[in-house]
Formats: sequence, C-alpha cells, structure tokens
Amino acid sequence: MRAPNTDWRVWQDAEVVAKFADDRRSGILGAAEQLLVLGQLLPALPEGMMPRVLDLGCGDGILLETVLHCWPDAQGIALDGSEAMLRRAAERLAAFAPAVTFVQADFNMPEWRQGLPFTGFDAIVSGFAIHHSEDEWKRALYGECFDLLRPGGVFINVEHVASATPRGEDLFERAYALNLVRTRQAQGKEADFEQVLSEIHNRLDKSANRLTPVETQLHWLRALGYTDVDCYWKYYELAILAGYKPG
Repeated sequence: MRAPNTDWRVWQDAEVVAKFADDRRSGILGAAEQLLVLGQLLPALPEGMMPRVLDLGCGDGILLETVLHCWPDAQGIALDGSEAMLRRAAERLAAFAPAVTFVQADFNMPEWRQGLPFTGFDAIVSGFAIHHSEDEWKRALYGECFDLLRPGGVFINVEHVASATPRGEDLFERAYALNLVRTRQAQGKEADFEQVLSEIHNRLDKSANRLTPVETQLHWLRALGYTDVDCYWKYYELAILAGYKPG
C-alpha cells in the first residue's frame, strides 16, 4: 500500500478524487440540508446587481452550483489546487459557462489570490477543504476572505470539524458508515457495515485532515471583524460556519 500523504495533496490523486466523488459523497450526512442552509445564508442583493462568488477549494463544484441556482446572474470562480477536482467541477458546472472561471491554485500558498480574475465578492463559500490546512493558516485565510468580501458579503464554510472527544469521532464515523451502507444498498450494491466502517476509518485522505473545534473557528471569525457569526448547522463532525462583512 502507498504511504499516506500528510497534507491536502492526496486530493491530486485521481483515484482518491473518483472514490469520493463517485461513491463516498453520496453517503455524506445531511448533504441535502447543507445545500439548503447554504442557500438560505446568502444575502439579499440590490436589484440589478451582478453578484460575484468564489468557491474556495471547490472540489466537484457542488457548492458553487447551488449558489448559481440561487443567483442566476452571478459570476463565479471555482478555485482548487487539484486538477482532477477541477475537471469534475467543469463537468458539473458546464451549464453555467461562460459565467464560471476555473483557477488552479493552492490557497495555502501566500500568492493564491494572484490568479483571481477579479476581487470583491458577495459570497465566498468553501466545502470540506479548509480543514486540510494548519490552524495558523486557517485563521489567516479567514482574514483574507474578509478582505475579499464586499460590504454585506458572506463567508460560508461547510466544514469537517473536530469532535470534542474520541467518542464523538467514533460516533461520527459509525453514522457516516451506516449512511454509506444504506446508500450503496439503495443503489443495488453489496455493503457490509463493518467493512465500510473500516474503509471510512482507514481512508487514505483522512491523513490530510487537520480538524479544529467549532468554538475556536467562531472565535477567529468574530475577532477578524465578521458579524452574525454562528454555527448555523451541525451534524456530528460536519458543520456550517458563517459570518458577514459589515455593510
């Protein structure tokens, strides 16, 4: 077996991307509710305004797709460090071309903003991406997002967060495994709970996780100047954190 990577670059592996996008994504707990809440958190904009949205670590583009359905006139940027993920996003977002620009960049690098075709966003969203960064950079990135937002804009992070105790982590993985078993069985596939649980626990991309408690991240957001900061949804280790730039 290959030695596991120790950072997000495991997601540059096309096999890891395919395993998640074609299989494990369908077992994510509360996936439909997450997208519903995401849409509800978007701010109301003045009539005639063309919104701009940045999907930070866009993955297969599902969050940006959700925003573009809510804001049909929006310009979107799908940014990710993985070429394999960007290919997936391009497939999902093909119907929105040419309103979407794809940018390959690692947001852990200080120069990541240089590739953006424009700045000044009404929404910056991120889904299960920033938890791959070390805490120091997470906080710095939240500050950069604040700077990039227009007044009244929102930062929404649909994120994998740390459990308070090992029991919480175990409960999360068991719930995830059970949901994935049910999803696979509904698709006519064979799925054994203990085997799926082992798969979840030993997944290669788990080595890239740098999970941080909700409370810590909310404190960062408030200290950076975001308003109406809260955890707007949570299910075990999955959470939606958001804050607005004063307008």
